Amino acid sequence: MAPRVLVSDKLSQTAVQIFRDRGVDVDFLPDLGKDKEKLLEVIGQYDGLAIRSATKATEKIIEAATNLKVIGRAGIGVDNVDIPAASRKGIIVMNTPFGNSITTAEHAITLMLACARQIPAADASTQAGKWEKSKFMGIEITNKTLGLIGAGNIGKIVADRARGLKMKVVAYDPFLSQETADQMGVEKVELDDLFARADFITMHVPLTDKTRNIISAEAITKMKNGVRIINCARGGLVDEAALAEAIKSGKVAGAAFDVFEVEPAKESPLFGLPNVVCTPHLGASTTEAQENVAIQVAEQISDYLVNGAVTNALNMPSISAEEAPLLTPFVKLAESLGAFVGQVTDGPITKIEIIYDGAVSKMNIKALSSAAIAGLIKSQVSDVNMVSAPIMAKERGIQISETTQDKSGVFDSYIKLNVTTETHERSIAGTVFSDGKPRFIQIKGINLDADIGRHMIYVTNKDVPGIIGTLGNVLGEAGVNIANFQLGRDEAGGNAIALLYVDEPVQQETLDKLLEGGLFTKARALTFDAV
Repeated sequence: MAPRVLVSDKLSQTAVQIFRDRGVDVDFLPDLGKDKEKLLEVIGQYDGLAIRSATKATEKIIEAATNLKVIGRAGIGVDNVDIPAASRKGIIVMNTPFGNSITTAEHAITLMLACARQIPAADASTQAGKWEKSKFMGIEITNKTLGLIGAGNIGKIVADRARGLKMKVVAYDPFLSQETADQMGVEKVELDDLFARADFITMHVPLTDKTRNIISAEAITKMKNGVRIINCARGGLVDEAALAEAIKSGKVAGAAFDVFEVEPAKESPLFGLPNVVCTPHLGASTTEAQENVAIQVAEQISDYLVNGAVTNALNMPSISAEEAPLLTPFVKLAESLGAFVGQVTDGPITKIEIIYDGAVSKMNIKALSSAAIAGLIKSQVSDVNMVSAPIMAKERGIQISETTQDKSGVFDSYIKLNVTTETHERSIAGTVFSDGKPRFIQIKGINLDADIGRHMIYVTNKDVPGIIGTLGNVLGEAGVNIANFQLGRDEAGGNAIALLYVDEPVQQETLDKLLEGGLFTKARALTFDAV
């Protein structure tokens, strides 16, 4: 059955056709996003939801989305999506961070030029029949210093355009390497240095606890007299009241804002001030950008629903279409390893260590770790997947660590889980053979080679005669057919384990009968969904 997607905002017909061309059933209802009750009524029918900004994917909507697997936002900002609620529900949230980068960068440059030459006020004055040539004295931007806060995709484009206008660019970004700064042709500086040197300051960072009010009253005191401030990124990056006071005092010569603390911005401390240019969040508002992000979100949602590729996800590691086929068997392995531990562990888990050895250590281990955690938690919470699992683990206070290492044994690749509870530790390792099938290769330090079937039995015992016979007799009496049987021990007469792949689920009374004879210390029926 083809996956089904709802487009509840205005996307282009080209984007809608992309869904159809890729085998996705799509309902194009561009006004539905404004009707909350109707959206709530129908959202449970869909695997994917494509939106712009009109649709509000609230916790209530997400709770009603019983089949939803992915929400795609045609644009960068996802303020209209409750990401924590989606993550808890196992729904991937994607955005399209690159489709409108050029448009937003161009708008920042445009506002900077408009502020430098007081274009809006001069236009209004002239069209009002005045001729106030001396009133609108501007400044050149040539040889001026642009302070760039945030050197991501948009920031890089702004820097490139500014350098083309013969500006000197200094950049602050905690993640900016010296090598990247050199490639951009900018000088990497600390924030206070940027404040002290910049003639213009422009921001291109998300709104987080660390960036909120990054331009504060205190920050403004560190700036050059006559600085001009541009914000085309996010409202809340600037303390608007503090900036308004600085403009009134003459400390700041002008400002240009496309985004505001509260939107729609019906009022702001900046409104009505001299040499303040304001636009209604137009950063992405060009025909080209709107088309680009619509096409991009259609491609991303389709790729995920049809091929399992995850691109530009905000709550899950990305998996490219190229790596998905190679990664899939290891995802199944990781989930099976987690499922094994989850089903044989009784006490609360406090710590998980995941070791990636050999070729698998070069793969997308974040995705693999998410799969392992999902498998582990699934024995306690049935409605869990790779998206929601890390959040559930964090909520339970489980510490998670990952280790990668070069090939250390006979296998080209293996994954090992070390799990700690309040009373004991467990370990299990597995690999993927050339046939693409996952296998268990070690349990509790005991080597074996076991196929993973949907229904299995795991027993532990001392290495004594009679184990195989007892297993065969008890399961035979219960009508359970054995498809595969693997044994392992640490030494002769020591600890031993057995894994049996059987054709049907094993009842608890059959396991109880195995334990009655005293030969076995543990007997568990296991189920694996990933195989």
